[in-house]
Parts: sequence; structure tokens; C-alpha cells
Amino acid sequence: MNKSQKLFSTSLLALVISGCAVTSQPIDRSFSEQRAKSDLLSMFKDQEPLNGPLSMHEAMARAVKYNLEARLKVMEEALAQRQVDLASFDMLPRMALQGGYAGRSNISASSSQSIETGTQSLEPSTSQDRDRGVADLTMVWNVLDFGVSYVGAKQQSDQRLIVQERRRKVVNTIIQDVRSAYWRAVAAERLLTQIDRLMVRVDEARSNSQRLSEQRIGDPIQAMSYQRALIEATRQLEDQRRALSLAKTELATLINLPMGADFRLLAPDGYEVPVLKVELTRMEEEALANRPELREQDYQTRISAAETRKAMLRLLPGLEFSAGGHYDSNSFLVNQSWADYGVKITWNLFNVLSGPAAINAAKAGEAVAAARRQAMSMAVLAQIHVANANFHEAQRQFQTSQQLAQLDSQIAEQLRNRYKAQAIGELDLIQGELNALQADLRRDLAYAQLRNSYGQLFASAGLDPLPAELPSTQLSAIAQALTDSEARWQKGDLHALAL
Repeated sequence: MNKSQKLFSTSLLALVISGCAVTSQPIDRSFSEQRAKSDLLSMFKDQEPLNGPLSMHEAMARAVKYNLEARLKVMEEALAQRQVDLASFDMLPRMALQGGYAGRSNISASSSQSIETGTQSLEPSTSQDRDRGVADLTMVWNVLDFGVSYVGAKQQSDQRLIVQERRRKVVNTIIQDVRSAYWRAVAAERLLTQIDRLMVRVDEARSNSQRLSEQRIGDPIQAMSYQRALIEATRQLEDQRRALSLAKTELATLINLPMGADFRLLAPDGYEVPVLKVELTRMEEEALANRPELREQDYQTRISAAETRKAMLRLLPGLEFSAGGHYDSNSFLVNQSWADYGVKITWNLFNVLSGPAAINAAKAGEAVAAARRQAMSMAVLAQIHVANANFHEAQRQFQTSQQLAQLDSQIAEQLRNRYKAQAIGELDLIQGELNALQADLRRDLAYAQLRNSYGQLFASAGLDPLPAELPSTQLSAIAQALTDSEARWQKGDLHALAL
């Protein structure tokens, strides 16, 4: 091969390789824009309208029904059920249907040769047409494969139950997040208006002071100190406003309302302090029996035990039954259609060698699952005691914050009276009202933490706020079920909520 031929062959090979290369084109922006519009429509589609002030249990009901993460878990549970249905088909016999056309360019002929003399003993002959149609329907059923598939289907069913437990955990987490965001949003609604009014007064006081300074009225150092104090008050008010302004946005995200949606909250008039009426030992028992994480580990242990049975089954020989129907249009055949059947024993001898190792590995998996469950049980018990300690600490902090708020409110009222009598300046009044506002904020945030820690106690026990079956999927039915559950908790009745 000369150099030109080598160069041509190399170029042809490079062209073929480059033609097989796979390239991906960037997604066009118009497609992304259309996808964004479609997602915005589907995210808030088919939701019940929000009418009137939103109560806490209504917010929880909206989160359970419309929260996108909760929707995802429902879809995952449905997928797991489909996988269980699919795994059941593995237990059926294998059935194959084939049909087609067979042909060749010449006649399929053969002759015979004598093994003694080496001469041809039969002239070339054929027993097959050059063109023919064939069809086969064959069924094969292996008893060993059936047993392994049955155990695998049971494992897949346990996987579906694990998905259910994970969904329970997501629902409990979402409800706790809604509880926390709701009470902080209530604090925001109570105090943001007061903060805005006080910020307007501070701005007016600063403007008046700056105007007097420009007119050179009064001591400049005293005026600048006065303005500095007002700026510091503004900074404190801005910090408080920033801490509260995002609470309603977080709540809107949890209940899947459009960002920027205007809604009001149904806040209680007073500050009802919850009381725990359940023994801690009872909470521990419920947690160990009912926490989704521990129930998931129970299913994982059962799956590991099933894996051991599968490893033992594979050591056995397989009994295989087969039957089939066949057709061949070959004109030389006496019977162009026929049926056959058979029974045979199959045994993979290498499974006998690897079987003990597989069984030991499966048993080790069982031991690991049991150890993991025990470690998780200890962590769950610790969470119960931590939640209990947080609840009692939140009670004390709220009581202290409430006492300080009452005192600062009384001081602010006295300062208003003195300001009206011109006994103090406006800065002293603003500082007093700012202190009272900060005390109110600390009280409301402490109350939000108290309500959150109270709910966390029952969430740590793995109690379900919703029954297994709801009479309806309407928001009102879900909210009523949540209200009934919390009422039972407050009475100390946990049995009705257990699975």
C-alpha cells in the first residue's frame, strides 16, 4: 500500500469516527421561558382559594395538601406501588413468541461419506425448502426462579412501606415548619405596624433636629448626639423589621402560596401557655414504637432477612418445566406443526461454592440493620428528653419575657404622660417606646418558640397529626382532623393517635 492509499485510508477512518461522535445542542432560551411559564401555572394549579384570615391548622392543611415536597413523596409512594406490581410479574413463567421468514441463496443440501472407504455413499440431497416461514411459542417455568422472585416481590413490598414511613416523616416535618413559621408570622403582623409607626416618628425627630442644627439653634454637640441616638434607634428598628418581614414569606412557601400573596392570619387574642399532660415514659414508649425512622429500620431488617433466604434458595437445584408449540412451512416435513414439552433439573454448581459467603454476607446485613436500629433508638430517646427540656426552658423564657414586656409597657405609658407634661424630651420617649417594642418582640418570639417546642415533643414521639383515613381531601376536613389531634394531645390522650 503506497503513501497516498495510506493517507486516504486514514482520512476515511477519521471521517467515520467523527461521524459517530455525539454532540448535544444547548437548550434554547425560548424553551426555558416556556418551561418556566408552564411550571408557574402548574405549581399553583387547582388550589382552593384563600378566603378570610388563615388559622394555624388551615395553614397546616394547605401545607399537607399543596406543599411541593409533600406532593413529591406522594408520587414516590405511587411509584413504589407500581414497582411492587411489576415485581409480581417476575413470578410468572417465561413465555416467548417468535415468528418470521427464513431463506437462503442456494439449496441446503448434504451428502454422506463412508468412514471406512472415504467415498461418497449418498448423492447430495435436501430436506428443506429454500424459503420457509417459522413460528414458535415457548413457555418455561423454573421453580427456583419462582421462589427467588417471590421473596424479591416481598422485599419490594417492604420498600413501598418504607416510602410510606418517609412520607410520614416529611408530613411531620412540614407541619412543624408551618407551626414555627406561623407563630413568627403572627408576631410580625402584631409588631410590624408598630415598628413602621415608630420609624416614622424617629425620622420626623431627626428631620426636626437637623433643621434646628442648620439654623444654628442650640448646642451643636448636643444636637449631633441627639441625632446619633435617633440613628441608633433606627438601626435597631430596621434589625427588628428584617427579622420579622421574612416570616410570612416563609409561611407562604410552606403552604404553596404565590410569592408576594397578601393574606392575613387568625391570631389568638392572648397567650395561652400549653401544659404537657403526658408522662415522659409514655412518650418514650410511643417514640420507640412509632417513629418513622425506627419503623423504616424494622422493614430494612425484614428485607435483610429475606436476602438471607434468597441466598439459601440459590444453593438449591432448579426444577424447570417447558412446553411449546412450533410451526415450520418446510414442505419436506411430515408434520409442519408440533408441540413439545419437557422437565429438567438445573444446578449452578458455582452457587454451591459462593453460597456460604452469600449467606454470611446476608446475615451480616441483618446484624448491621439491628445495630443501626438500636443506635437510632438511643438517639430517639435522647431527642425526646431534649425536646422536653426545650419545652420547659421555653416556658420559663416566655414567662420572663412576658414580665419584662409588661414592665416596659408601663414605663412607656409613664413616659408618654411626662412627655405630654413636657417633663422629658422626645428622645427619652422614643427610647422608652423602643424598649417596649423590643420587649414585645422578645415576648412574641419566645411564645412562638414555646408553641414550636410543644409541638416538637409530639413530633419526637412519632405521633401522626392526621389519621390513616380522612373523610375528605377538602382543606376543611384536613384542618379539622389536625385540630382534633392537637386537642387529644393537650388532654394527654396518645392512644387514639397511635398506628
